[in-house]
Amino acid sequence: MTALEFTVVVWALSALAGFLGALTGLGGGVVVVPALTLALGVDMKYAIGASLVSVIATSSGAAAAYVREGFSNIRIGMFLEIATTLGAVAGAILVGRIGTHALAIIFGLVLIQAAYQALFKAAPETGAPAAPDALATRLRLNGDYPVGGKRQAYGARNVRTGFGIMFAAGALSGLLGIGSGALKVIAMDRAMRIPFKVSTTTSNFMIGVTAAASAGLYLIHGYIDPRVAMPVMLGVLAGALVGAKVLVHARTRTLRFVFGAVILILAVEMIVNGMLGKV
Repeated sequence: MTALEFTVVVWALSALAGFLGALTGLGGGVVVVPALTLALGVDMKYAIGASLVSVIATSSGAAAAYVREGFSNIRIGMFLEIATTLGAVAGAILVGRIGTHALAIIFGLVLIQAAYQALFKAAPETGAPAAPDALATRLRLNGDYPVGGKRQAYGARNVRTGFGIMFAAGALSGLLGIGSGALKVIAMDRAMRIPFKVSTTTSNFMIGVTAAASAGLYLIHGYIDPRVAMPVMLGVLAGALVGAKVLVHARTRTLRFVFGAVILILAVEMIVNGMLGKV
């Protein structure tokens, strides 16, 4: 494969990754890392470095559109980023001190449960929204988002639980070099009872900051190769912009199905890589 062919293939795969990342709030790394390592033979550390760059691109490309459309809750995103950034720093510090093989397997099992919940236990988002708790009201985390041409109000609950899950998401990002978008969506959708579209769009808003905390370490160690990272970033950015336009008009049930299917694939990948000692 020539350099040009390699670049085109990487761009195409990355565009698909960005599209899925924008729809689900997971970031493009879910598809980019296995595609680069398994299909194209790229060293995993360089694939993770390019993935982290792509996550930043996904966040930048999709988040602007979601904020403009009124889906993302910036106040929730900024508040929960405190937890994910602290977790990412803690995870980066613990790299080399904690065996990531077992951690990857446990993470995969958690994602399988989350996929089951998304695919088979999704509650319809109809009727009155969840009442906000006292802490969410005090922090002004409640908001509204467009539904059928109107603005529908919603409240946040279980803020402490969501904050704790976000810290774990950041720690996994630092330990395993992933965006941890799955845990971010789970924390907001399941724990905090925020509408699914708001959860995925706010996750897209957040993952860039978390990834940047880890990407700096990969850059220092020389694991971000422009020959790989550049087509990945451009492809993911293009896919993310298209995905952002599709999400605005997509049905929540369809988004939940896509989310569940993608994190199920991610779960299997994490478990297999953990058992084979590849993470």
